[in-house]
Amino acid sequence: MAVYVDDAVTLWRGQRWAHLMADTLDELHAFAAALGIPRRAFQDKTSGAHYDLPAPLRDEAVALGAIAISRHRDRELVRAVIRRAKAQGRGEAL
Repeated sequence: MAVYVDDAVTLWRGQRWAHLMADTLDELHAFAAALGIPRRAFQDKTSGAHYDLPAPLRDEAVALGAIAISRHRDRELVRAVIRRAKAQGRGEAL
């Protein structure tokens, strides 16, 4: 099982943001908790099951073992991770 963090590319409120995703929801929530992110920050809408991370927290996630993935270099892996996150967001088991 793995936790992933994509490129911090989304600009919002003056910061760059990334998405924290994982192979399982349990793993995602546990990793977010280790980063100090409250469960209320969890998002499971149409964009898929994830937590948003500001760029500095993205670096901390990588230091804790999250796999950095790039939408530019790792396209197939990113697509697979996003497909899984969307299925999790819809409550589907994989």
